Amino acid sequence: MRGARVHPPVLKRFGQHFLFDRTVLEATADAVAPAPDETVIEIGAGRGALTDLLACRCRRLIAVEIDRALASVLRERFAGSPHVEIVEIDVLDADLGAMGGGPFVVAGNVPYYITTPILFHVLQPPFPRHAVFLVQREVAERIVASPGSKVYGALTVNVQAISDAEIIRHVPPAAFRPRPRVDSTVIRITPRKQERLIAPPEVRPFRIFVQAAFGMRRKQMANVLRAVRGLSAADAGAALELAGIDPAARPETLSPGQFALLMRTTAETAIANA
Repeated sequence: MRGARVHPPVLKRFGQHFLFDRTVLEATADAVAPAPDETVIEIGAGRGALTDLLACRCRRLIAVEIDRALASVLRERFAGSPHVEIVEIDVLDADLGAMGGGPFVVAGNVPYYITTPILFHVLQPPFPRHAVFLVQREVAERIVASPGSKVYGALTVNVQAISDAEIIRHVPPAAFRPRPRVDSTVIRITPRKQERLIAPPEVRPFRIFVQAAFGMRRKQMANVLRAVRGLSAADAGAALELAGIDPAARPETLSPGQFALLMRTTAETAIANA
């Protein structure tokens, strides 16, 4: 058809599924809602459908795209928009805080095969005011899960320890080209300024502790602490008693707050025993 836009080929190695549904794109941009002084960092700008909407709503937009061909097309497309910068880079190699240069928010249709690494990369100091992601529905349900549920896990605990999370809307496969084999969800994650369960310097050690614990999710917490922290049976029991946790409890039943308390109380004992 005359005038039809020709896109670079879809690269399966980057997990590319391009959202084209206008209603969902508008809802995503509305959820980002940047303040006048904020930079928007878009992860996985792709063909620019969301980029178009974000560019109209912010003073500065940095669109991150790893695909060289797509990045080239985006540079040409936004050449007349000086407030839009196209950065060709793997987002996991990007210093988002430095890139934002001040207050910032994050948005993006992230590749499903590396969703968790991207979430962890974004949710580290300096935190964005919030991040709006299009993710696999299963991942979104894990993020907002409650202790004891089947999908509650390390990702849940790490996100909820520092952030509030809300599902904006679910998205069917038909909203993408090519269609993914799973349903998707737009989710907004907002790091808390107050009442975080862990302080910014604790983010990395907390993540390591929680992931190690869930690596033994079938074990009782008394045994988990002995293995993860190198504690004696007596020290593990004392730490759990101090936190008010049943030694027979398993990791998936503990709240993010209980994990934070255990991390702090057992860290001192582990260092003393080292």
